Amino acid sequence: MDVHTELLFFFLVISVLHAQATVSTINSDAHRLDTYIVHVRPPPNFSVDISDIKIERWYKSFLPPRMASSTTRQTFIHTYKTTIFGFAVNLTEAEKEYIMKKDGVSKVYKDNLLPLLTTHTPDFLGLRLSEGPWKKTGMGEGVIIGIIDTGIEFGHISFDDDGMKEPPTKWAGFCKSSLVKCNKKLIGARSFINGEKSEPAWDDSGHGTHTASTAAGSFVDGASVFGNGNGTAAGMAPRAHLAIYKVCTKFRCYASDILAGMDAAIADGVDIMSLSLGGPPRPFYDDVVAIGSFSAMRKGIFVSLAAGNSGPSASTLHNMEPWALTVGASTIDRQMNAIVKLGDGHLFSGESAYQPHNLGSLQLVYPQSTRGDCYNLKNVAGKIVACEFTDSADTIGLIVKDAGGSGLILLGQENSGHTTFADRNVLPGSYVDYPDAAVIRKYINSSNNPTASIIFNGTSLGQTQAPVVAYFSSRGPSTASPGILKPDIIGPGVNVIAAWPSEADDDKSRTFNSLSGTSMSTPHLSGIAALIKGTHPDWSPAAIKSAIMTTAYVVDNQKKPILDEKYNTAGYLAIGAGHVSPYEAIDPGLIYDIDEAQYISYLCGLGYTDGQVDIITHKKDACKNGSKITEAELNYPSLAVRASAGKLVVNRIVTNVGEANSSYTVEIDMPREVKASVSPTKLEFTKTKEKKMFSLSLSWDTDKTNHVEGSFKWISDKHVVRSPIVIF
Repeated sequence: MDVHTELLFFFLVISVLHAQATVSTINSDAHRLDTYIVHVRPPPNFSVDISDIKIERWYKSFLPPRMASSTTRQTFIHTYKTTIFGFAVNLTEAEKEYIMKKDGVSKVYKDNLLPLLTTHTPDFLGLRLSEGPWKKTGMGEGVIIGIIDTGIEFGHISFDDDGMKEPPTKWAGFCKSSLVKCNKKLIGARSFINGEKSEPAWDDSGHGTHTASTAAGSFVDGASVFGNGNGTAAGMAPRAHLAIYKVCTKFRCYASDILAGMDAAIADGVDIMSLSLGGPPRPFYDDVVAIGSFSAMRKGIFVSLAAGNSGPSASTLHNMEPWALTVGASTIDRQMNAIVKLGDGHLFSGESAYQPHNLGSLQLVYPQSTRGDCYNLKNVAGKIVACEFTDSADTIGLIVKDAGGSGLILLGQENSGHTTFADRNVLPGSYVDYPDAAVIRKYINSSNNPTASIIFNGTSLGQTQAPVVAYFSSRGPSTASPGILKPDIIGPGVNVIAAWPSEADDDKSRTFNSLSGTSMSTPHLSGIAALIKGTHPDWSPAAIKSAIMTTAYVVDNQKKPILDEKYNTAGYLAIGAGHVSPYEAIDPGLIYDIDEAQYISYLCGLGYTDGQVDIITHKKDACKNGSKITEAELNYPSLAVRASAGKLVVNRIVTNVGEANSSYTVEIDMPREVKASVSPTKLEFTKTKEKKMFSLSLSWDTDKTNHVEGSFKWISDKHVVRSPIVIF
């Protein structure tokens, strides 16, 4: 779902939770069944090769007496063996307490709801058939991307397998359906809704189809939304294979289903895992996505996660674990122009994906009694209605249309700044940004007979400043781990055109749709990670992540610093390392690698108990028997530190993945109030995969320093390896 629909989804979730709470007051608490995820510790000498029958028999030993005689199929909603050892099951409160007291039970937690968080974007990112990353990488051939989402439109043209090779022999998944068949592009599809009892993994939302095609959709000529944004649609890795894991419906995503989908994806052998969903911030040991993604990382699987759509306020991030890539959203240089002309002659450039004939001058009205809230409209027949954008364009448009309105101007809100959306309006309309909306409101209030017309001017490319950070893209600092700079990266996430299922809305002819959200930017990075993985199959998830981050750019198409939604210079807590650059990411020169042991030391350094670390890592007494490091000591490609610290000295290790004989010189870019040095200042390599350590020293006056940003770069003849620094 796009960011607007996501707001509606949020309210729906609240309604569901409220309904559940109401039922709880009616039913006896003693007999009410709730879904719980039970995390257990494997016994000594446990083998991961144990059969499913034996592991389920073991899981049943933890259950209360009532369930002892039930069949496994009736008992468990899900069983897990790759993300965690454990199961999901319906229990009363007393039964939950019974299980918690059993030996070997690590944690029992209640299931919770998590929200779901293209034609031109490949070209915008430099992905072209005749040159660049696609030519160098084979377009992701042989790489398997697992999409954890709302399912798939099986017969969509974006998932045709013309020119595709058979999936690699390691693939252990399947397509669970008697009604549809998979192919060499779409190699697996399973649903985990209701305990994997429903089939097949049809997409009733559109969200999963859109994200899957963004990551790895095949080439489709003539793709557009209502004829706009016309071009050749393609995913970032158009020759990669897709495996689909339906864990969400149109209305809900449960943590137990998400964990089951991740569990299956790991067992099936995916290379990349893409999740455009996430819940509110919480410690990693309480976050199923963090737990599942750690298990994926251990297996060498790269995980791409959405930063969340709760911006532009600070500390609004979702998915903050350092072993996965956290992706924010930005604009592209395409605009679907819908120009609003007021009666006084002023023109305002808005956007709309629906562009019928121009709408001539009509009376312009603004519901004063409800301050632009367009839910209860009267006397708007034949008029253009200006509405505050507080809901999805579809919802507002249908209300205006049903009330007899002839046109619609959606007024951007203050927090949205200059971000505009090319929505699939149901009547002639335009979305205008907040500064223009303010002028339009003033005109309506000051005119005795306000009028307006809407002029549709088609699609333009390269005429707008881009990338610009989308207002909704969640910002750092991280609440779970402030010493890790998040988000890691930004990518295209506004007005992204990608595949759309015909059953997802009333227009059965629609096969592509324009959506916005970090849900859209995440699969862009998943596909780009697949290009890197296909080129460097032996690289770890941390190596791929480092390549993406250290080659990112921080200037826009006008060679100026990337801006935020208010056209101020965007800070690193909004853009992380910067905007992804696929061409450079494939050949980064140096990488910062991190292994599982260092992540465990980092978790111990966060102050987590042995039991809490065990939940994430499956390692018993990890902190008691191992080392601890601070957040800053993790070999991360970026650096974040509290201003109150006053100084910092850390070591980093880089690995040469470029030319065997190469030399790098350091360049430091920090504000004057920060004293910074790197030792040594030059790194000399004589072979590939050679490692070198260096030390970074920073110091500042805590009374004069509040928030500063800078970077350091290792520069060779062919590469620039950049790491951002934030003192906040």
